[in-house]
Amino acid sequence: MSRIILLNKPFRVLSQFTDREQSAAEPRATLADYLSAPGFRVAGRLDYDSEGLVVLTDDGRLQQQIANPRHKRWKTYWVQVEGQVSDEAIHALRSGVELKDGPTRPAKAQRLEPPEVWPRTPPVRYRANVPDTWLQVALSEGRNRQLRRMTAAVGHPTLRLIRVAVGDWQLDGLQPGEYRYLDVPSPEADSRAAVRRPAARTQRGARSHSRRSHTTDRHRSSSGSGSGSGSGSAKGSSTRKGSRNGRT
Repeated sequence: MSRIILLNKPFRVLSQFTDREQSAAEPRATLADYLSAPGFRVAGRLDYDSEGLVVLTDDGRLQQQIANPRHKRWKTYWVQVEGQVSDEAIHALRSGVELKDGPTRPAKAQRLEPPEVWPRTPPVRYRANVPDTWLQVALSEGRNRQLRRMTAAVGHPTLRLIRVAVGDWQLDGLQPGEYRYLDVPSPEADSRAAVRRPAARTQRGARSHSRRSHTTDRHRSSSGSGSGSGSGSAKGSSTRKGSRNGRT
């Protein structure tokens, strides 16, 4: 098993334990202000000015699996954007948006009723003459500030961005700065299970061949003795039942 930490990263906190560009005039908060976790590393960063779920793990292979887009672990966000979002804009997000570094993969996007979330400090600037919309968007890749660039490309700059899920892991009521530990299967265990499956199929094939051989032997012996045929049939039945029970 591997251990992970699910943390609700507050607004304007770095997704790391030290500020490598620290300035005495403007010190920035880091994860170290909220937890002490020796041996744990962030698996998939979240921007300084974004909020929500950050996953940390003590397993290097699991860290790579979570962060690598090749594994297509969907990351889900609640996004507050400027303006009333049209159907055309939603379709563009779902189809993929052309950015300066190339087209994005199709996203899962839909409108969202304003969610009940914690207040942000400082709050989002309110403008009475400019409406806003909340979206739920899921991405299977993680370029630099990708979602902000995507909403801007379809005409709706992001005002607030909260990551609520990474794969099946969710915030589930965590407030900013709160976290919890979870034990999860390690990638090594998953890979060992995958290696065992072909062997199991081969064994079933071998048992099938064995059953066919027993059937042939019984057929051959039936011409010699009826009692011998009955004895062979009983043994064959017992073996097949034992194999099925073993597989179950």
